[in-house]
Amino acid sequence: MVKWLGIRWSFHPLFVLVMIASLATGFFSELLTLFLIVLVHEAGHVITARAFGWTVREVKLLPFGGVVEVDEASGLPAGQEAMVAIAGPLQNLWIGLAAWGCGQLGWWDAEWAAYVWKANMMIGLFNLLPIYPLDGGKLLQAAFSYGFNYFTMMKWTARISIALSAMMIIFSILIAFRPNEGVQLNLLAIGIFLLLTNWTYYRNIPYLFVRFLMHRDRVAARAAARGAYARPLFVSGKQPIGSVMRLLWREQYHLVYVMEPGGQGARVVPEERLIDRYLTERDPHRAVMELI
Repeated sequence: MVKWLGIRWSFHPLFVLVMIASLATGFFSELLTLFLIVLVHEAGHVITARAFGWTVREVKLLPFGGVVEVDEASGLPAGQEAMVAIAGPLQNLWIGLAAWGCGQLGWWDAEWAAYVWKANMMIGLFNLLPIYPLDGGKLLQAAFSYGFNYFTMMKWTARISIALSAMMIIFSILIAFRPNEGVQLNLLAIGIFLLLTNWTYYRNIPYLFVRFLMHRDRVAARAAARGAYARPLFVSGKQPIGSVMRLLWREQYHLVYVMEPGGQGARVVPEERLIDRYLTERDPHRAVMELI
């Protein structure tokens, strides 16, 4: 692990295994090229994230890209997250086109230019698969933020990612039944890594959701700055506070209308008051009306 530009840069064990395998098989130049491609890919994420004022803590390099960890992960606008995610594959696009152009102009060896072009397209397109934490998974998550509340968005992102990771594993094994083919070990290893990552993500959703609630003050501040209307939420006073919290949307500030018994009226409560009670209340199943 090294620290550069105030950011920790580290290699994931999977990247180290690929490096060792490449050295053992004599593909050192290809390994170096892969490393540089991944580095520029991640630099695209970092530069864009910093342009939005994000605090980047660490970049973990993987054979197919990397993972950028930021402090504000749960309180960031979906639009910014999408732009940071797409910035990585865009680096692969311009590098690949530059390599192809150099080959066409005779500035590079045609075979080497073709390799650099194909490697960039492979990494760029692979990262656009809708599997979290790939860039495509983050784009999917950002898109879901406009159609689902935050809790539902996390659940469906994890479910789709788990399903596609499992399909990747199955494909890497089934291809061995084709003539003159074997198990795609690289694809199998990446598929297992993505499956385990998303299974862990799915199991940690309750804790990630609490982190999201702890950053809700930023949503309120952004809504006030742009003069946005509060989104009303109508809930029953008997509804558990935990289920009410799961109705919150990522990009919206809410006023919660708690309906009184018999529908005789409603009490209007700002979301931060309910969030505060939820975070300090030991029983998430207690009725909202009891807490206000």
